Amino acid sequence: MEIYTVGGAIRDKLMGRAFKDRDFLVLGAKEADFIKAFPSARKQGKQTPVYRVGGDEYILSHTDNIHDDLLGRDLTINAMAEDEGGRLYHHPMALKDLKEKILRPVRRENFMKDPLRVFRAARFTSLFPDYAPAPELLETMRETAFLLEGISPERVGSELLIALSGENPSRFFRILAETGCLDPWFSEMKKAMDVPAGPVPWHRGSLFEHIMDVTDELHGSRLLAWMALCHDLGKLATPKEKWPSHHGHDGAGEPMARAFARRLRLSRRFEDAGSMAARLHMKAGLYGRLRPGSRVDLLLKLHRADLVDALFYLVRADHGEDFLERVKRDLELMFSVRLPTDHGLEGVDAGRRLRDLRCQALAGRCSASWGKGMLQP
Repeated sequence: MEIYTVGGAIRDKLMGRAFKDRDFLVLGAKEADFIKAFPSARKQGKQTPVYRVGGDEYILSHTDNIHDDLLGRDLTINAMAEDEGGRLYHHPMALKDLKEKILRPVRRENFMKDPLRVFRAARFTSLFPDYAPAPELLETMRETAFLLEGISPERVGSELLIALSGENPSRFFRILAETGCLDPWFSEMKKAMDVPAGPVPWHRGSLFEHIMDVTDELHGSRLLAWMALCHDLGKLATPKEKWPSHHGHDGAGEPMARAFARRLRLSRRFEDAGSMAARLHMKAGLYGRLRPGSRVDLLLKLHRADLVDALFYLVRADHGEDFLERVKRDLELMFSVRLPTDHGLEGVDAGRRLRDLRCQALAGRCSASWGKGMLQP
């Protein structure tokens, strides 16, 4: 049984980047032999035997040798392995491409065999913003575009979330656009290229460019970058004759964001965050002008969804205004308000009374005793 450390851990070590988990390739072993050597291993895969040992992944390969395995990888910079003695094995172009910061496919047929590699290659442009795609990578992605529809939604969604955690997530979409690979999974972004972002002076250029700018501003957080992707989807529903204005796009965007998340089988957390970003980003952007009642209702809705900070980070990236400190003060004030113990109200009536007191607190009409639910005379 031969065991090799493969892929990202080797690449990141040579790049001087930190890495957490390691992937291992196992050659010349049957599953029974592997389980005997690693009794705590938990099986993950069905077709290709994949086992989890602690935080590490072990893949039992049917290839004859390590060189054949490396020829089946996606990019040359990932086609590297290290044996237990520390000897490095690599694709002939791997070290050169690593040094020159090039993303190059190992073989065209590897992408045809597993079209998900189109999205893997695209997400590496986000994770490594100083790496350039080789011309043959762009050509390979173009040639593979017709196969993308057959990929499972969960796999595409997983690659997207990794890309959103990178330093420059817009590069993920830009290379997909350049190679004709936005359809069918990211058709919203393709349509956004032909829609104006909004009237001057608030916006210049296409909706696609605006969404990319906001997404890059919120890079590093998968949830925030996802909310940025979704916040202006409603503008795609604006009739062309009404361009460049997009009145009512917040309401139109809510179901579109949900559909986007469901297509990619993202979690309910992401589905809710995207739809709330679309529905509420305009109202939150006007926070300084909202009436107390509107502020109370908005903040309660966001608080229940645990999205207060996230939405106002989005507002700052989208509108350029930072309301977060004021929002936190308002929340603290709201939650300091309590109904008196002898209020005698139940159910809906109690809820309405508490809301009224909180509105009055934000309006500055409560005394220092709001904590007891008492109004200033």
